[in-house]
Amino acid sequence: MTKGSDLFVAALENEGVERIFGIPGEENLDIVESIRRSSIQLILTRHEQAAAFMAATYGRLTGKAGVCITTLGPGALNLTTGSAYALLGAMPMIMITGQKGILSSRQARFQIVDIVAAMKPLTKLSRQIVSPKMIPSLVREAFRVAQEERPGPVHLELPEDIAAAECEPIALVPTHPVELPLASPGALDRAARMIMEAKRPLLMFGAAASRPRVTPDVAQFVLRTQIPYFTTQMGKGTVPGGTELYMGTAALSERDYVHEAIQQADLIITIGHDTVEKPPFIMGAKGPEVIHVGYQSADVEQVYFPQAEIVGDLGPSLKLLADRIEGNIPNAQALLPLREGILSRIAARATEDRFTPQRIVHDVRAVMPADGILALDNGMYKIWFARNYRTRMANTILLDNALATMGAGLPSAMMAALLYPQRRVMAICGDGGFMMNSQELETAVRLKLNLVVLLLEDHAYGMIRWKQAVDEFPDFGMTFGNPDFVKYAEAYGAKGTRVGAIAELRPALEQAFTGGGVHLVVVPIDYSENIRVLVDELRERLPAPQAS
Repeated sequence: MTKGSDLFVAALENEGVERIFGIPGEENLDIVESIRRSSIQLILTRHEQAAAFMAATYGRLTGKAGVCITTLGPGALNLTTGSAYALLGAMPMIMITGQKGILSSRQARFQIVDIVAAMKPLTKLSRQIVSPKMIPSLVREAFRVAQEERPGPVHLELPEDIAAAECEPIALVPTHPVELPLASPGALDRAARMIMEAKRPLLMFGAAASRPRVTPDVAQFVLRTQIPYFTTQMGKGTVPGGTELYMGTAALSERDYVHEAIQQADLIITIGHDTVEKPPFIMGAKGPEVIHVGYQSADVEQVYFPQAEIVGDLGPSLKLLADRIEGNIPNAQALLPLREGILSRIAARATEDRFTPQRIVHDVRAVMPADGILALDNGMYKIWFARNYRTRMANTILLDNALATMGAGLPSAMMAALLYPQRRVMAICGDGGFMMNSQELETAVRLKLNLVVLLLEDHAYGMIRWKQAVDEFPDFGMTFGNPDFVKYAEAYGAKGTRVGAIAELRPALEQAFTGGGVHLVVVPIDYSENIRVLVDELRERLPAPQAS
């Protein structure tokens, strides 16, 4: 005989699970014991939300579903933000929650919330396991659903009496590779004709082009076609930003310098675009035609309605498209003369002797090697890093432009540091977002991670304060006090440094990396550039977009 929990953990091992993140409770104790006797490592976090962010980031970086575990009720509800993060960001993840026994009701309704129902709008699949016999097939189905396109979170609720129940051994369901269909020849031929006839073609790489399995094919497509490209925020890094065809990243929806190329293009080929991202450009009646290339057909929106689509496995489909057009695009580089002006204006004033966003981006880039990974929380600085930071390898800047939740930056960086212990990993957080999950510094220290956390301090919810000023509201309700962050880091067993002059930033970051361990580097940030560059300068230099 075997227990339901043993069967469940064996099914996880069958899927290749190596780590589970979370905070179990009374209702998971059988699962905890089964994990103890398995090959799987249980990583305790200090909040369930952080466990979900770590599991989702594992899925984002590997393409395999990360796994997190919580108890029932309050613990399970703390996964909801992480579930939405994975759902909108297309990150495969399995969430395991406990529940009181379902075959009896000895504690009445104590702590019971219908988590299966609560999770349904936040997941691809949410199921309760009501018999040990269901475990092998349900676990296999959960991983299949989580990992297939479009990836996302799946929730399984395992009640404590089902986990404790003894049962006959049940065979596990073997895994198998899944080959995705290719785009149809007719769609490829039509798109090829449009590209070859275009006067000013432009490529755009979105979030789905960042899937680990597709990035080599994406880079080859650019080399074979020689069409200049830009990226969305979550598509950043899909092609090395050092290439001579890179035109910039759309950190805003309109008016920025990269939109000069977008407005002049007569055809934009969007590769892997997902409309959960804040729009990188806004389609209108007078704008360019768009070819959508993706794993799935386009979601038609008011701002996105492609005239043609190539739907299928992204990498092989791009190869087939390149076979049709390579060497046959007479106007491939028509927009390339705009490149130097766009990039030089974005890079302007990057070495000024002030704590400006441009200078901070410049200094961070200087200490990060090509394979170094940045994980950004959400705040005003995210726009500046998306816009100004040049990536050289895929998935070396992890930012969330879908749910765009605060509090995810530190746990995401911790997951990257756990996966890639030999690479430099840096979390970049504002003081607002950092304090939402700052307790995970203890987790990072306990795991003996090598991790630098760059904390940008302005004593405010800076992005909302900026928008408040742009909309000409009075400055109200956005400022707060902070602890002594150096002492705060040290209290967790981490190291802390406060940078007093901008010239100290780069040496401080370098010293933090070479010293190893968890290191919090605190710098003030001067956000006066937000209005000067992102509002006044862009309003003056670029015409308003065409009305649709």
